[in-house]
Amino acid sequence: MSNESVAERSLESLFYPRSVAVLGASKNPNKLGYIQMKALIDGKFSGEIFPINLKSTEIEGLPCYSSITDVPKPVDLAIFCVSANQIQQSLEECAQKKVKAAIIFASGFSETGEEGAKQQELLAEIARKNGIRLIGPNCVGMVNTLNGLVGTFSPGVMAYPLSDNRAVGYVSQSGAFGVLTYMAAAQHGLSFNYFVTVGNEMETEFADIVEYMVHDPNTKVISGYLEGAKDPAKLRRLAKEALDRNKPMIVMKTGRSSAGSRAAASHTGSLAGSDQVYDAFFKQTGMIRANDYEEIISFSKLFLSGKLPTGRNTVIITSSGGRGINEADRCEANGLTIIPLKDETKAKIKQAVPSFASTSNPIDLTAAAAVTNPELFIAPLRALSEDPEVDNIILTEFPMHWEADHPLLQEFIEICKSSDKFILVTTFPLQGMSIPKGAAEMEKNGIPVITGDLHPVSALAKLVDYSEKYRRNKQANESAEQRETAGSEAKGILENLLKPGVTLSEFEASEILEIYQITTAQKALAATAEEAVQCARSIGYPVVLKVDSKDIPHKTDADAIRLHLQNDHQVIDAYADILRSAKGYKPDAVINGVSVQEMLPKGTEVIIGVTKDPAFGPVIMFGLGGIFVETLKDVSFRVAPLTRQDAIEMVEEIKGKAILSGVRGQAPADREAIINVLLRVSELIADSEGRIDELDINPLIVYENGLKAADALIVTNSHMAEKTEVGG
Repeated sequence: MSNESVAERSLESLFYPRSVAVLGASKNPNKLGYIQMKALIDGKFSGEIFPINLKSTEIEGLPCYSSITDVPKPVDLAIFCVSANQIQQSLEECAQKKVKAAIIFASGFSETGEEGAKQQELLAEIARKNGIRLIGPNCVGMVNTLNGLVGTFSPGVMAYPLSDNRAVGYVSQSGAFGVLTYMAAAQHGLSFNYFVTVGNEMETEFADIVEYMVHDPNTKVISGYLEGAKDPAKLRRLAKEALDRNKPMIVMKTGRSSAGSRAAASHTGSLAGSDQVYDAFFKQTGMIRANDYEEIISFSKLFLSGKLPTGRNTVIITSSGGRGINEADRCEANGLTIIPLKDETKAKIKQAVPSFASTSNPIDLTAAAAVTNPELFIAPLRALSEDPEVDNIILTEFPMHWEADHPLLQEFIEICKSSDKFILVTTFPLQGMSIPKGAAEMEKNGIPVITGDLHPVSALAKLVDYSEKYRRNKQANESAEQRETAGSEAKGILENLLKPGVTLSEFEASEILEIYQITTAQKALAATAEEAVQCARSIGYPVVLKVDSKDIPHKTDADAIRLHLQNDHQVIDAYADILRSAKGYKPDAVINGVSVQEMLPKGTEVIIGVTKDPAFGPVIMFGLGGIFVETLKDVSFRVAPLTRQDAIEMVEEIKGKAILSGVRGQAPADREAIINVLLRVSELIADSEGRIDELDINPLIVYENGLKAADALIVTNSHMAEKTEVGG
């Protein structure tokens, strides 16, 4: 059986039950059990409803049963409107009845502490043992607007009429915020097909709901609210599946503060805050990170128009110079390009607009278009639709009185439909004056109309990002792009070198890098000053001397490194100085000797590192060295393993990337060599099978052709032995 059919079948009874039992159903309008019954009835649920109440014989005209086991027909879904202390017995009765899915609203479980967590695990075990899919506890339930399943006690979801186009699924780790988003979307004409709050994720978690939506033909956009991924690896796999299907995932991930960052022995660890890792994860998977719920609404409406932007080049048509400038600023701030129009295009526009109108970008039609000559909004479209340099057209105003059958509106629609340009109408949000009468007709024909308070420009920029990612993904053959791993021989070497809970000396770390064809500075280990001289002569002056010790990973801190040594006498003196400094810094340090290395010529210094994130596992970092990493923290991250495209994006993403192209007469750096090292490090991390906690190559000196690692640090996982025992 395919993964798709497993995902669909396991949650089908939750989304499309043929029958629902309401445990704790009530006749009291103030009780949860009554509210839930009314929600199912008013929602016109397409299946059968069975109220369960010990004392009543009927509720809302439906026969009532004292226990779910008394229901004479099969029950697919049970909705628990009972208190926490009644859940276990009720769930055991559901198991006896062979119920397939359940929604538990009650709180008082893992969110309350250790005892609550134990009770929750007991319930989860009952569910797993009996094949019951569970939403909750501590949630506000779920809604399927396609079959009338209103499995929630929140009245807000029933407050707005449903739109015809219901193709956006929404899953939330917050119940109340999820309901608010549902209501806000409905207010703006966007009805979710599925709305699910997962609560404590006792049995069914965020990614499980995403999995259902990825495989669901009724869902075109997957959206949600996420506080933390329970299974990042699964979410990554699903994001790739969604991207393959051109089904965008737009998620509001909270927690952008630096509170989640942690200090570590390496630069990489100290720079990798949890939010930075999530940001990287979103970028590499093609998931869209919404800044707020408004962007979810706007992005969804833009995508549902049925057209993907072809690029970033954007033109604004306005009847207000100030509004046009404001939107131009907003476009540029979000990565859209306000291009200067070609003379040919400007000439075509000039023929159709008054002499006092501006044909530059933004195109300012002046108040004449808004008041006396609304047909002017159409004139520039023909010229812009013929300009191959234009990708997006934004209209900041639109005639408010054009009805659906107005000839000028129909002309406008025909131009838009025959053009490959992405055309968006975003009006100023004034109460009663922001939605044109023809808006529904335009949206039906693929022209989104979105008020400015929903941040449509930033949503458009995110849609452009998604379009680029989708097209690259479609074209790429990632299996061909992936380099072969070092193989079983290298893995065997890693097992011997990567002992649990140690910091490798630079010499040992360099050996591992060389196995993965990452070039390091030529070096040799000397046990005496005389050996150091011999090594220096063999390598060739000038040389560098460094202490080699697992106990002194940061040699500069110990004053145990000497640079630019030009002759034998300097080497002998440096050897003695280094040992003296090292022993003074850490008297009990085990010193392997002194490493003699070639003094690398000047190049562009970069850093490549790995740290282990608590949620995502190994995360790879890239940045420029020196002040850029120490002070400016100009770095990029991706979750391992990397594709070639990931590595390319990491290099392109840093703010100081222009330095790699060469500045003030300096030769450009070999970007291809950097990309190769990123991929080699990714292979090393995969082959190490969890043995490496931290890795730093710093500095990695890049030349016009090639590069060399000047220093390296590897810290292994202290729990490796335990993990091997448990797994094997």
